[in-house]
Amino acid sequence: MIKIINLKKAFGPKQVLDGVNLEIEKGKITVIIGRSGEGKSVLLKHIIGLLKPDEGKILLDGQDITAMSERDFSEVLKRFGMLFQGAALFDSMSVAGNVGFALKEHTDMNDEDILKIVREKLNRVGLANVEDMMPADLSGGMKKRVGLARAIVMDPEIVLFDEPTTGLDPIMSDSIADLVLDTQRALKTTYILITHDIPFTYKIADKIAMLHEGRIIEEGTVEEMKANQNPILRQFLEGRAEGPIKVY
Repeated sequence: MIKIINLKKAFGPKQVLDGVNLEIEKGKITVIIGRSGEGKSVLLKHIIGLLKPDEGKILLDGQDITAMSERDFSEVLKRFGMLFQGAALFDSMSVAGNVGFALKEHTDMNDEDILKIVREKLNRVGLANVEDMMPADLSGGMKKRVGLARAIVMDPEIVLFDEPTTGLDPIMSDSIADLVLDTQRALKTTYILITHDIPFTYKIADKIAMLHEGRIIEEGTVEEMKANQNPILRQFLEGRAEGPIKVY
């Protein structure tokens, strides 16, 4: 569905993406892993059009979205949903206002019909009767669920997740993994996630790709990546520091 070809991006002297090549399969969950500062969020921003590459292409169903006009890409953007790190809810809006925001902005639906869809999406993520609550009243896990409801409210074909389990305890992270799997299977949507959470990755991924020094160095299924003996990959999956850590 998405084919990333030789994608390059530098910020000043720092080459963040240095020839990324990756294929995202339709209707599957692809997880991109890698250490902090390796460019995972930068790659995600290119896929959703927030950044333009210095070189390379991103093909969506064969069309290069990096070369599209702003007007053409705005139509393509309707095919995407996005769950930002920390959920990024609007503090001044109720849950219903947050989830229904895109419907209000991009459709001619009346408030009653919007609320009906909002409740349906909230039920989909395991939340009922919360539409009048404010973000400040929600737990971290509830915010993630509301964020996912907002991401899927327009029935997108592709949903991108930026570190969906950051700040959550292991039990809540596992609950979010179940939620990701349940919604993806029900909606048959293409999911692309970036994360440092290896147990979460193992539970949900159809495909894992590791970004290192601006390139995808290894990719495969969960079992293939577990068996892969690349030392950089092994170190990351096992959470080992490169050398002894000094304690003062």
